[in-house]
Amino acid sequence: MNEDFAYMVLEIVREIPKGKVASYSQIAALSGYPKRARMVGKILSQAEYFGRYPCHRVLHSDGRLVTGWEEQRELLASEGVFCTASGKIDMASYQWEN
Repeated sequence: MNEDFAYMVLEIVREIPKGKVASYSQIAALSGYPKRARMVGKILSQAEYFGRYPCHRVLHSDGRLVTGWEEQRELLASEGVFCTASGKIDMASYQWEN
């Protein structure tokens, strides 16, 4: 993994305000590498090694939460971001407009 790219991704994620979310593809596009959405996901899965970042604010472009990360829903709810009845985040309502 390119460490410079990792830090660029993490700095973008740090800018997502409370109460807003972004998608992996959105972060990849903001980094200048729109085809690296999967790499963004990999970086965020290892973010704890780089410091504290609001990774819970990044999800799939269709609003799906990260599989196996039960705390993500709670963290988002604590910031006023709630899931729909289908268990997804309404991206139209909560997406970060950077």
